[in-house]
Amino acid sequence: MMSAKVYPAQSFEFKSDAIAPDKSISHRCAMFSVLAEGESRIENFLRAEDTLNTLKIVGHLGADITDDGTTITIRSHGIQESSEILDCGNSGTGMRLFCGLLSSAEGHFVLTGDEYLKRRPMKRVSGPLRSIGAKLDGRNNGDLAPLSIRGASLKSFDYTSPVASAQVKSAMMLAALRSDGVCTFREPELSRDHTERMLRGMGARVEINGLETKIWPLEKPLKPLDIRVPADPSSAFFFAVAAAITPNAFAVIEGVTLNPTRIEAFKVLEKMGAKITYTLTDERYEPIGTIRVEYAPLQAVSVEENIAWLIDELPALSIAMACAEGKSIIKNAEELRVKESDRIKTVVDNLNLCGIKTEEYPDGYAVIGGELKSAIVNSYGDHRIAMSFLIAGLKCGMEVHDIECINTSFPNFFELLGSCTKVER
Repeated sequence: MMSAKVYPAQSFEFKSDAIAPDKSISHRCAMFSVLAEGESRIENFLRAEDTLNTLKIVGHLGADITDDGTTITIRSHGIQESSEILDCGNSGTGMRLFCGLLSSAEGHFVLTGDEYLKRRPMKRVSGPLRSIGAKLDGRNNGDLAPLSIRGASLKSFDYTSPVASAQVKSAMMLAALRSDGVCTFREPELSRDHTERMLRGMGARVEINGLETKIWPLEKPLKPLDIRVPADPSSAFFFAVAAAITPNAFAVIEGVTLNPTRIEAFKVLEKMGAKITYTLTDERYEPIGTIRVEYAPLQAVSVEENIAWLIDELPALSIAMACAEGKSIIKNAEELRVKESDRIKTVVDNLNLCGIKTEEYPDGYAVIGGELKSAIVNSYGDHRIAMSFLIAGLKCGMEVHDIECINTSFPNFFELLGSCTKVER
């Protein structure tokens, strides 16, 4: 098990156009290309374990893939049955979206993952897919991987999801594209909307009215993609927090998506007092631009709305809360319990080790701002927990164990962190 030690930072000026490319968009670029006619071109694809596993699965499904180091090209021949078991690694996004994509494909498919992914619940996807005719099964009555899918004819649906989840929505939208009629999906609050944006850009008929999305079956293949994947705001956010908690520091992150459903964590950090500016530079598939974050004394905040927009950033946001004056509260975030780790428990336990008082709730927690103290913490195999507490180390020094998981989403994290302070591995 690998570990890393971070030393306190005095101050720094961080500027980068090399933040990891967006993980969610990279997954979707690879997957959606198999529904297209012609050659899709994807620049700046995230070459991390999770997304490379998705790309490998697309190859197993019959697509021709070439990679010149700058651009990945994918030419689909339709979804073909594979003799291989399709390994999603650590990616819940990959597994859940492939469930929707493959439920209507001709053939038999088996999805698996690593030890952590095999513990994550899949019934939120397998349940609604089964209700429209999908032949999908797995351990614990379809709730746990490995999952077995035998492609079937799917019925149109009018489905109201009990959770706001872009993964559930995307899986159902992919199933809808090859169903027998117009489909309607509703959610309790708006989740991230990359699937809607990208499918419409590729020629699918998708209509959005508030929390309701209508999807029409495809009458012809999608148009191929020609896209440069923007930087991932959830990866950029680690360095936003780093700047916000370090006196006299600032961070400038270039080429990042400014999609409103993806920068909510920055908006919360702004409410806490950090100085943040946004500059738009492009908006073809996604609004893209530059984010600048400067240090300022932080104040406590309550986070209870738009949770689906910042669920991935909450561990890093908790580090900012630990450095803020007052008691911060996160509620309505029970989704944290079923991420790569139980992030409510792992955040609370690790903050306690760092001398920060907390309160744990079924759907969130409170963080009482104070003085972060150096500690030895464990990531529990969760990349966002690992990176969040390494960022905390800029304030007080920190040793984090089980850091291999960082490669699932942010391969050059340590290179960039080393430009801010001393790091030992």
